[in-house]
Amino acid sequence: MVRPRLYRRIRFNPDITYFKPQGVPIRFLEMVELTTEEVEALRLKNIKDLDQIECAKRMKTSQSTFQRILSSAYKKVAEALIEGKAIRITRNF
Repeated sequence: MVRPRLYRRIRFNPDITYFKPQGVPIRFLEMVELTTEEVEALRLKNIKDLDQIECAKRMKTSQSTFQRILSSAYKKVAEALIEGKAIRITRNF
């Protein structure tokens, strides 16, 4: 039996959910999907400039789980920027 997924606290709901390289139609681009959980981790760490412990508390998760979420987000954003892919933000639920 699979352990049920815990939902983290997300206090940011982005209005814009797609980003893509300029001048290339979206139908020609590969897509990288960021979850709202990953966007929230990026926001807390990089925009709010909080330390990892405070970020984890605000998302109601452990510090190690927060680090995994943040690492996944960094990897996806880097892949999109370097390989010219579009980014789509999706809800976790």
